Amino acid sequence: MAFDWFKRKTQNITTSTEDKKDVPKGLWHKTPTGKIIEAEELKANNFVSPEDGFHVRIGSREYFDMLFDDHKFKELDADVESVDILKFKDTKSYTDRLKEVKSKTKLTDSIRNATGKVNGVEMVVSCMDFAFIGGSLGSVMGEKIRRAIDYCIKHKLPYMIICQSGGARMQEAAYSLMQLAKVQAKLVQLSDAGLPYIAYLTDPTFGGITASFAMTADVIIAEPSALIGFAGPRVIRETIGKDLPEGFQTSEFLQEKGFVDFIVKRTEIKESISRIVKLLVHEYH
Repeated sequence: MAFDWFKRKTQNITTSTEDKKDVPKGLWHKTPTGKIIEAEELKANNFVSPEDGFHVRIGSREYFDMLFDDHKFKELDADVESVDILKFKDTKSYTDRLKEVKSKTKLTDSIRNATGKVNGVEMVVSCMDFAFIGGSLGSVMGEKIRRAIDYCIKHKLPYMIICQSGGARMQEAAYSLMQLAKVQAKLVQLSDAGLPYIAYLTDPTFGGITASFAMTADVIIAEPSALIGFAGPRVIRETIGKDLPEGFQTSEFLQEKGFVDFIVKRTEIKESISRIVKLLVHEYH
């Protein structure tokens, strides 16, 4: 015989300990160290856990709101979208994959361009979105960066790229890899025009992006504990047959080895960027 304890029936309304109320998603966030923080408090602290300093992964919308004065900016080249150049198909067609991710993220590709003022300093910022096929580098990312640089040259503005990517987009094969040379060529033009370029590396920054424009900026900044590298640690370990140093591929490790200039907490990034840009503009001129 089963006993249904703590159950009451009143006017056809049944209550029981078996009935659970789900807490709405998004009210709380749990960091990898087990710290719990309210979503609103997390947002107010630029999505950095005040308990342990953990930087929660965010997208272009959050970075733009964080950087630009009064959350005001103008998006550039928003209508540039990925297409299935090669009619590629793996577990599903690239066309279907694009439709799904566009619907889910409300983004047109893995990077967005915007211009506005950062502590009064007008500049252009391109920000990657890891939610869009892992922030992968495709023909659209290369084209949007090209357009952003042309806008900077035309309006004499400094440039910044916020990197967040797993690497090249396999569905575009050689078209993806061609973007590395394309972007680097444009960055040379930006430098020739006497305009500074800052790279801000966030978690994760991998693949061809690390092997090219993420590491060729005038100033390379990284978020604390961000994973940055070319190949993953497992692949490297198997290739060289040796255990890797502790903290390998973290921003702190790369700063120690001279690959990163500064590590800047997200809560301090706006002030740091505006100060660096002012110094670089003065140096260039």
